[in-house]
Amino acid sequence: MSERKDGPSRRKVLKGAAAGLVTAGVAPTILTSSAFGQEYRNKPTGDTVTLGFNVPQTGPYADEGADELRAYELAVEHLNGEGDGGMLNTMQPSNLKGNGILGKKVAYVTGDTQTKSDAARASAKRMIEKDGALMITGGSSSGVAVAVQSLCQEMGTIFMAGLTHSNDTTGKDKRRYGFRHFFNAYMSGAALGPVLADEYGTERRAYHLTADYNWGWTQEESMKNATEALGWQTAEAVKTPVGAGDFSQYITPVLNSGADVLILNHYGRDMVNSLTQAVQFGLRDKQVNGKDFQIVVPLFSRLMAQGAGDNIKGILGSTNWNWKLQDEGSQAFVKSFGAKYGAPPSMAAHTCYVQALLYADACERAGTFYPVEVIKALEGHKFDGMGNGPTEYRAEDHQCFKDVLVVRGNDNPTSQFDLLNVVQQVPRSQVEYDASIFGGDLGPYEV
Repeated sequence: MSERKDGPSRRKVLKGAAAGLVTAGVAPTILTSSAFGQEYRNKPTGDTVTLGFNVPQTGPYADEGADELRAYELAVEHLNGEGDGGMLNTMQPSNLKGNGILGKKVAYVTGDTQTKSDAARASAKRMIEKDGALMITGGSSSGVAVAVQSLCQEMGTIFMAGLTHSNDTTGKDKRRYGFRHFFNAYMSGAALGPVLADEYGTERRAYHLTADYNWGWTQEESMKNATEALGWQTAEAVKTPVGAGDFSQYITPVLNSGADVLILNHYGRDMVNSLTQAVQFGLRDKQVNGKDFQIVVPLFSRLMAQGAGDNIKGILGSTNWNWKLQDEGSQAFVKSFGAKYGAPPSMAAHTCYVQALLYADACERAGTFYPVEVIKALEGHKFDGMGNGPTEYRAEDHQCFKDVLVVRGNDNPTSQFDLLNVVQQVPRSQVEYDASIFGGDLGPYEV
C-alpha cells in the first residue's frame, strides 16, 4: 500500500493481484471515439483513478461514518483484486473483473463532513480540486447530501450518495450528477404504516420529535401522512436541534400531551440519546387513553441499536438492509466485512460499498470515465445480487427502488450484533411512487 498525506485528505492505492477474480457480465456499451476523447474534469491519465470518500468522521453521525469508511476501503480492495471479491462475485449483471476500473487501480482520498453542509462541501471541493477525485461518495446526513450533490452538479463530478433519507435528495433537490441507492422517508412511511396499524391499532395520538433539518422535516411529513391515513391523529410535532445531546426539555411535554405514541424522527447519536431519555422518563411504562404507550423510530440501524442497548427492545422502525439477510449477495458481503473488521457491517457500510461498486460497474459498461456516459449507464440500470433483491436506479429521479425492511429491536439477542429482527420485507410495489410528486429537475448532462 502506498500513501501520500496531503493536508486534511489522504490518498491511498490498494494494490493486489488482479488475476483469478473474474466475474461474468455483459459486454460493455460501445461508444463513439468522441466519447473517449472528450475532455472533462480530473480525467485519469496515469495508471490510477481517484475516488473521494466524504464521511462524518466527527459529529453526531460519526459511528455511521466510521463504518462507511471501512466499507469503502473494502470495496477498493475488491475492485483492485484483493481479498475474496465480496459482491463482485454476486452482482448481476456485472462487468467488474477485479483489475480496478477500466484497467486502472483505484486510489482514494477522504474528507470529514462533520455532519455539516458547509464542511462537507468544502471537503468535497478540496478532494475534487486538489486531489483529483473523479467521483465523490458518502455522507450520513441529507443536509450534507443535498449540499454536496449540488456542488458536484456545478463541478461536473458524479456524486454517489451515502446515507441520505430525505425525500428532497431525489425530489425537489435532485441533480443529474447525483444518485441515491438508499431508500427515503416516503418509503419508510409506506412500509411502516400498515405494520403500525396492525400492531397498535388505528386510533392513536402521535407526538413527533423531529431533527430540525430537511431529513427530519420530510421524515415527519411522511410519517404523518402514513399514520393519519390509517386514522391516527397528530397531537404535536416539535423540532429539535441536531446534536442536542439532552432531549429532556422536549420529552417532558409529551407526558401531558394526551399522546400515546412518541415518534422519534432522530438519527445517529441523537436517536440513541432521545430514546434512552424517553425510556428513563418512564414513557414505555405508561398507559394513555387506555392503551400502552409506544415509541416508534422510523429509521434506525444496528449501530444505533447498539448505542441504545436494552432501550431498543421491541421498538419498530425501518431499515435499508440488515446483515442477517440470507441472500447470496448479503452473505458474501457479511463474510468479507467480518473477516476484515471482526464485526458484521451496518446498513451504512452496505450502502456505501454497493455505491462504490455500482459506479465502477457503470464506468465499465460505458467504456469510459466521461461522467455524461457514466450517468447514462446508471440511469434506468437494473441489477440484483447486492442484498436488496431486484433493484432499479430509476432514470427520472436517480432513486433506487427495491424492497424495504420493517424491523423490531430484538427482545432476546444472542450476541452484541443480533439486535434487530426483520418483521416484514415490504415489496417495492408498496413503497413506489410517481417521480413527479416531489418536484425538482435533474438538470443538464453537460455542465
